[in-house]
Amino acid sequence: MFRKILIANRGEIAVRIIRACRDLGIRAAVIYSDPDRTGLPVQLADEAYRIGPAPALESYLAIERIVEVARKCGAEAIHPGYGFLAENAQFAAEVEKAGIRFIGPPVEAIVKMGDKTEARKLARQVGVPTIPGTTDPVQTAQEAKQVADSIGYPVLLKAAAGGGGKGMRLVEAPSEMESAFRGAQSEARSAFGDGRIYIEKYLKRPRHIEIQILADRHGNAIHLNERECSIQRRHQKLVEESPSVLVTPELRRQMGEAAVALARAAGYTNAGTVEFLVDEERNFYFLEMNTRLQVEHPVTEWVTGIDLVEEQLRIAAGEQLRWKQEDIRLEGHAIEVRIYAEDPSSGFLPSTGTIRFLREPSGPGIRCDSGIYSGCAVEPYYDPLLSKLIVWGRDRGEALRRLRRALQEYQIFGVETTIPFFLRLVEHPAFQKGDLSTHFLQEHGEDLMNGTVEADEAFIGALVSVWAQARARQKTTAETDHYTHTSNWKRLGREWMLRGI
Repeated sequence: MFRKILIANRGEIAVRIIRACRDLGIRAAVIYSDPDRTGLPVQLADEAYRIGPAPALESYLAIERIVEVARKCGAEAIHPGYGFLAENAQFAAEVEKAGIRFIGPPVEAIVKMGDKTEARKLARQVGVPTIPGTTDPVQTAQEAKQVADSIGYPVLLKAAAGGGGKGMRLVEAPSEMESAFRGAQSEARSAFGDGRIYIEKYLKRPRHIEIQILADRHGNAIHLNERECSIQRRHQKLVEESPSVLVTPELRRQMGEAAVALARAAGYTNAGTVEFLVDEERNFYFLEMNTRLQVEHPVTEWVTGIDLVEEQLRIAAGEQLRWKQEDIRLEGHAIEVRIYAEDPSSGFLPSTGTIRFLREPSGPGIRCDSGIYSGCAVEPYYDPLLSKLIVWGRDRGEALRRLRRALQEYQIFGVETTIPFFLRLVEHPAFQKGDLSTHFLQEHGEDLMNGTVEADEAFIGALVSVWAQARARQKTTAETDHYTHTSNWKRLGREWMLRGI
């Protein structure tokens, strides 16, 4: 096993990897940009190294600088987390070239599965169903029209080199193709440095189901069942759960076998996720493969009992998988919601500021993967994900009840968050029934955006103010005997009453 690794990321995922390292006795080093100097990863890591100023291109995307830090600090491996350089083949190649182990798949697999058109070709070669569309990029809007005419509208234009909704456009009629093609091409070029676009048939009310896989360097590969990620905003996931209420044991077996076959064909090792769209008749179609750890990995950890980050580290160190496919079981039901610093009432616009009060939920069946603390700043430079709230129950009903409780307990003041949105979502009849699709927000957005959730920000703000004032008075010599011999909480309660709050 490694003695020291460098974590080339920030926020909650860096904290998550640090904790896995502690469990295995590995020394964890992190990098940080100037705004992240006081971040939670820096506070928790064994070592921390400044990597550059705020812009990601000068810090978290600075390949040469990151590799040099790893080399100088004596790290034997680099974990990229997710986002930033996690699926960058050049980064993986430079890491390996420096004699440092990349905690992820081989460079060749990243290249093969990172190109969406090449991945679709490979899927077809191994018999994995794909959505009707092109396997090669289309060159012009006119060519795109011809393809759309043959497979039928509506269609999706998608970036060949990326994901996350970047470079994606829905086209419902021939008259929309010209502007949509230009827009998708421009956005893809800006986001990925690659303007190639391919086309696929747009499915009505599909569900987004993904299969988690693990593969070692000794030829062993297994799947860890499915996660449902259908509730999305601008093609980015908001809620994930496992198992899916849609998936039958037979469908689970078929999708799992397809995912493992595709991983083997790609020469894949480490953790990865094969994503599918499933139509209303339970036909599944390959969408893409994410060659990294997923944001939503905790739900799989909870229902299988397998620590995915620990397995990543073990596989990268050369160990064999400790499980066979028949060992994998599903225990209970897990749901994750992503807590973003965004304002749902304003179209999920990012929110920045200082977190002046934080209370995270706890109790049976509650897990909170967080990168924040009371007093930390939420800057505008990076992804607005603050934390992930994950709940587990013996069945979906219990998981939903625990999710409601956890959301009611969760308090973040100082920035707007998606907590109120999720409080409305958990009460929505369609969500409670599991009637989901990737169009859920389009279908129910009015209910979810216009509802009201009682907030006690004024209560908490006043509480903090009074508490601070009481603490200040306690430190002065002018306090009366009454205050000197009274507990802080009683004193606080009396101040509360005196002020008429």
